[in-house]
Amino acid sequence: MFNDIILTPRADQEEAYELLHELKERGIVIGTDEAGRGALAGPVMAASVYLTPEQEQKLLAMNLKDSKQLLPKKREKIFAAINEMGVLWRAYCGSIDRIERDNILEASLWTMGKSAERLAKILPSAPVCVVVDGTERIPKLRIPQWTLISADKLIPVVSAASIVAKVLRDRLMRKLDARFPGYDFTANKGYPTPFHMNAVRELGISGVHRPSFCKTVLKRWE
Repeated sequence: MFNDIILTPRADQEEAYELLHELKERGIVIGTDEAGRGALAGPVMAASVYLTPEQEQKLLAMNLKDSKQLLPKKREKIFAAINEMGVLWRAYCGSIDRIERDNILEASLWTMGKSAERLAKILPSAPVCVVVDGTERIPKLRIPQWTLISADKLIPVVSAASIVAKVLRDRLMRKLDARFPGYDFTANKGYPTPFHMNAVRELGISGVHRPSFCKTVLKRWE
């Protein structure tokens, strides 16, 4: 049974690979991650990914890493390769309203759970595990979970999920920049840069800002 495996939230690369190998021998393992958790504006985006061994090797040969460790052009290149290879993935977007209602942590977990459930529906068999970046478990998820600190750096399938989520969210923020000019969402992707903070002070909170977080961050900057 899956529960016979001791799942640790902290692991070095060698230990993580050993456990991942054991899980893969039992069936399909997927990975999930989010993008936009620390932003002042825009939704939170989550993605879940399944990689075949061949797909994983090809992406590793392209220097697959956590999205935060890659330049935008490299992320786009790997995302294009993911789609060209026919990698199975699904994404889900958590709205501003949900973030305001539930808080960003709960909204992020909910969004990751939704993307994992969507992916599970198109897989050839039910996943034996979803690897979740971080320490918090996804509530009510009907798939066994392994929460792992730095999973986006240690586990290739989670690295791929981080890239999918990041690329999709960045594209969305560029579109929002055209609809809500003045905040420079194309450059900052909604995160609290000095320019962005000054724009919020001068222009106010837009319809795609997270009001509660904006007010909290503004107080810290005063």
